Amino acid sequence: MIRKCTDFDFNTIYSIINDAAQAYKGVIPADRLNEEYMTKEELRQEIDDGVEFWGYEDEDGLIGVMGIQSVQDVTLIRHAYVCTAKRNKGIGGELLKYLRNLTNRPILMGTWADANWAIKFYEKHGFELVSIEEKNILLRKYWNIPERQVETSVVLKEKSR
Repeated sequence: MIRKCTDFDFNTIYSIINDAAQAYKGVIPADRLNEEYMTKEELRQEIDDGVEFWGYEDEDGLIGVMGIQSVQDVTLIRHAYVCTAKRNKGIGGELLKYLRNLTNRPILMGTWADANWAIKFYEKHGFELVSIEEKNILLRKYWNIPERQVETSVVLKEKSR
């Protein structure tokens, strides 16, 4: 079942993000990966900045999360994570499909350039990489991230609606 997350889910969202982010070890630049991928303070700031989390729940509880954020004239998909033990079961795809139906604005998402599995996931679901030049413009316009993260990230957009 997919549902909107509430403040009650905060600690679970935090746990899912940090569990799933272990996949980045040895993949993304070491200077961008801390022991705690996202702190509780960073998660609270993301929510305060308008990231609305939706979750996939099964008999074990919340096992996947994906955020959606309206920024200017686009919608961003943010912080898409599934518990390590529950990956590759279609959960991320279900969440993405659900969130895409919540907006009629263009959708963008950013991910790490070396996270090939994430890029392939989004491509499989109808998104395509933008050029390096467009990526740099989009990341600086719609995201609030450090310059080092701009350098090491990609942006994908919907092929068509």
